[in-house]
Amino acid sequence: MTKRYHQPGHEGVTSAVDKLQQEFRCCGSNNSQDWRDSVWIHSGEAGGRVVPDSCCKTVVAHCGHRDHASNIYKVEGGCITKLETFIQEHLRVIGAVGIGIACVQVFGMIFTCCLYKSLKLEHY
Repeated sequence: MTKRYHQPGHEGVTSAVDKLQQEFRCCGSNNSQDWRDSVWIHSGEAGGRVVPDSCCKTVVAHCGHRDHASNIYKVEGGCITKLETFIQEHLRVIGAVGIGIACVQVFGMIFTCCLYKSLKLEHY
């Protein structure tokens, strides 16, 4: 995450990380300190930011200059924990959708076999 963030050719990663951090109200994989090792922060392109602007509670230009808990999602924990919790909370729905798709496919296979058998019995 920190290696590809804001790097040329990895705009999708940047967009995904920004969206993840804003929607889950988190900053960094484990905490906001993860961004200290970021290629983007060390490259100088960050413009003095210590975290991406998407870590900020209220996103405005260059709000990532301060990494104080009143400004960024620092206390709330990392994005990995938030994502794990989200997946666990929605696991039943994900499983039900998977089982539903499997049932439709099995029904389709049975229908196809019946159709094949029916066509095979008819002589032209």
